[in-house]
Amino acid sequence: MTEHDAREEQQQPQGPEARAAHEAPHAAPADEAHRKAGEDHLAGEAPQEDGAQVGTGIETAGVPEAAIPELVIISGMSGAGRSTAAKCLEDLGWFVVDNLPPALIPTMVELGARSQGNVARIAVVVDVRGRRFFDNLRESLADLESKHVTRRIVFLESSDEALVRRFESVRRPHPLQGDGRIVDGIDAERELLRELRGDADLVIDTSSLNVHELRAKMDAQFAGEEEPELRATVMSFGFKYGLPVDADLVVDMRFLPNPHWVPELRPFTGLNEEVAAYVFNQPGAKEFLDRYAELLQLIAAGYRREGKRYVTIAVGCTGGKHRSVATSEKLAARLASQGVETVVVHRDMGRE
Repeated sequence: MTEHDAREEQQQPQGPEARAAHEAPHAAPADEAHRKAGEDHLAGEAPQEDGAQVGTGIETAGVPEAAIPELVIISGMSGAGRSTAAKCLEDLGWFVVDNLPPALIPTMVELGARSQGNVARIAVVVDVRGRRFFDNLRESLADLESKHVTRRIVFLESSDEALVRRFESVRRPHPLQGDGRIVDGIDAERELLRELRGDADLVIDTSSLNVHELRAKMDAQFAGEEEPELRATVMSFGFKYGLPVDADLVVDMRFLPNPHWVPELRPFTGLNEEVAAYVFNQPGAKEFLDRYAELLQLIAAGYRREGKRYVTIAVGCTGGKHRSVATSEKLAARLASQGVETVVVHRDMGRE
């Protein structure tokens, strides 16, 4: 038995299924095997009341809007770390359901609403194992939006090379490769998830992350007791190592002189005060920072209006060591002063 299963057994008397079964006398009794699968059990316990449409929302008589659970949908590429992300949310107190058919997501939210506040946050993992039901996801999301359910989509991304390496290391086939190669399965999955990735509120690229680093990213986004209006990740990087695939905005600092060619500054990074002073004493550096910070204020206001809660700003230079690092630190400080909760990541610092 996994840690996830053990925890669910401990929480079962307080979970939404138990209370829904109590309130819906015609529902089938809870079956542990169905509960573990997360599909048949929910279908059997869908609440039924006069005038209510089963499994299509949370418009249940007597359930206040404040009781509607917060919802996070975790999806992404197979091998990119969905299970790790789900376990992290579970450790933070979220009620996690793995491989739930998308058509049953509104039912899960309805059951949570009936728990009288005992299940305030639900995370659902949706992946290609449930591809027969994947076409229903957009309909379910539209249904949730019409019911004013707070929901976010977290998409786990990774490069083809990293995914192939991970599948080969565990000697398992890709869920969609069939009789082909691993890369064939990856290509098919990318195409299947393309639209969902575009709708994601948070994209995390795990190509160069280990398990602990991924958990740290999830903690940074979800560990707070109060959800901020907007969270920003400012990431420095080196263009010679490639663009970050999870970047929403990209800034190129290569228009400034490179401290690499100053012998006394070369060994240091942009975290060094002398390097930062050199960078921002160059013509145009301070003006760029001021104007870009103003532009970000405009963008942040638009993100808030559109309900986007996460943004990744990638700041690049040649090697990701000097200019991009110094600029990222200054830019993050500006965002923080504007009320944006900000995390700084230096992706390529130290790679030389």
